[in-house]
Amino acid sequence: MAASGRGLCRAVAASPFPAWRRAHTEAGGGLKPEYDAVVIGAGHNGLVAAAYLQRLGVNTAVFERRHVIGGAAVTEEIVPGFKFSRASYLLSLLRPQIYNDLELKKHGLRLHLRNPYSFTPMLQEGAGSKVPRSLLLGTDMAENQKQIAQFSRKDAQVFPRYEEFMHRLALAIDPLLDAAPVDMAAFQRGSLLQRIKSLSTLKPLLKAGRILGAQLPQYYEVLTAPITKVLDQWFESEPLKATLATDAVIGAMASPRTPGSGYVLLHHVMGGLEGMQGAWGYVQGGMGALSDAIASSATTHGASIFTEKTVAKVQVNSEGCVQGVVLEDGTEVRSKVVLSNTSPQITFLKLTPQEWLPEEFLEKISQLDTRSPVTKINVAVDRLPSFLAAPNGPRDQPLPHHQCSIHLNCEDTLLLHQAFEDAVDGLPSHRPMIELCIPSALDPTLAPSGCHVVSLFTQYTPYTLAGGKAWDEQERDAYADRVFDCIEVYAPGFKDSVVGRDILTPPDLERIFGLPGGNIFHCAMSLDQLYFARPVPLHSGYRCPLQGLYLCGSGAHPGGGVMGAAGRNAAHAAFRDLKSK
Repeated sequence: MAASGRGLCRAVAASPFPAWRRAHTEAGGGLKPEYDAVVIGAGHNGLVAAAYLQRLGVNTAVFERRHVIGGAAVTEEIVPGFKFSRASYLLSLLRPQIYNDLELKKHGLRLHLRNPYSFTPMLQEGAGSKVPRSLLLGTDMAENQKQIAQFSRKDAQVFPRYEEFMHRLALAIDPLLDAAPVDMAAFQRGSLLQRIKSLSTLKPLLKAGRILGAQLPQYYEVLTAPITKVLDQWFESEPLKATLATDAVIGAMASPRTPGSGYVLLHHVMGGLEGMQGAWGYVQGGMGALSDAIASSATTHGASIFTEKTVAKVQVNSEGCVQGVVLEDGTEVRSKVVLSNTSPQITFLKLTPQEWLPEEFLEKISQLDTRSPVTKINVAVDRLPSFLAAPNGPRDQPLPHHQCSIHLNCEDTLLLHQAFEDAVDGLPSHRPMIELCIPSALDPTLAPSGCHVVSLFTQYTPYTLAGGKAWDEQERDAYADRVFDCIEVYAPGFKDSVVGRDILTPPDLERIFGLPGGNIFHCAMSLDQLYFARPVPLHSGYRCPLQGLYLCGSGAHPGGGVMGAAGRNAAHAAFRDLKSK
């Protein structure tokens, strides 16, 4: 639900016509009856796949059902004058090769790196006039230690070793992201030549093992244990543990006490921007500007991108090979290969003729865990939030903590676990975990002068409410009001500053962005749905049982986040197959 602005802020100019659309228009890009490749969905992975294929000489068309490209990496003006990164809202995981290969900077991509990057305010402790404490973390290790020492001198001393430990694990995982997983099907059923060829896919795994060395057992525990167990071995202060634990459950229907939550933490620390390991930042103009830059790179080389063109079906010939797609309006578009940026469920259960897929494969796809805890709330405000733990200055200018991910209701890992338990019972969390970001603190182009856009990534909200109740407007508003009440306790006056809001529950995220169950990763990033098994065992290499059909979205290896790796890897797999023909 979106509320309109109150007219309190001076309007900003509309965004310029995207470069990708100009290039496409100038090329006279009308729909043709045949292409070498078709990509279903113009999410960032689909756009990356199209850009790589086109650069390799494969004539490629992308069909997007919405009026705007980007999938979840999109900028939309929901409240007049305010530009929201409506779904995805931060950048870090984008693969450096993609940034360089597609010349995204040349195509208009501008980044605002955040430092500091994490701010956890505490509620006032007891009676009296004592100012609430807060934990502020950034790239300055000495300052981080000073901040942590407020809560534990021991933790302050240990923190550099923890960071180095996690950095080493991220370094080991990194090569696995840019290649298809080990081809287990070739090992099991392939010819001798196929088995020999598949041995090359072991190289990234062997490299990871060498990097981890004798510490492999400790790292194995990080990937498989509850993150609370891992953090308890390192630290004693709850504010630090809870702040770190948020990255282990973000976007996941999991508690910090859930086994395997450590991998989700790793997934959020293994990125980097412009050579800075672990850096996170805002895209100038919102996340849609990233999608526009990728699209511009693709169309500059000749790719065609069509919006408001819904693919209804994947076409299969009598020999059981893909031969193109059929659009919702009945238009047939032929192609040698089809790459699907939609979820595995939509790709294989809705778009692909079922008779061409094995029953066992379809059954496994239908059983994927897609549970989502996320409700995203985009808020337009007429002034900066002022936190009791770090009040605004007299001029109401952004302070360092305003550029951070601001963690609310995150003083204790028990709070996170209790919020999760509410959702398990079918209830929106009574005290939800809130990650509050204010991208306009670094990018003033997003809001009118003096105003700001606020992103609230909140957990935990079940897809279906207790008693089978639906998320109607009343339920949405009640939950958003509860979130705002929580923020008000940390930052009095927040509720009065609200100009408009856009509330996206799990069913809304599914309906608008095609995220099954509202899951931002297409399916859970749990150990049983990763690497060899993403989306299902024996089909983790972007190919599927139907020849010529490839999965290039977040449901493929290496998973979700604005990374682009699945799109790039799938494009190379399809190109190799085209070449071999």
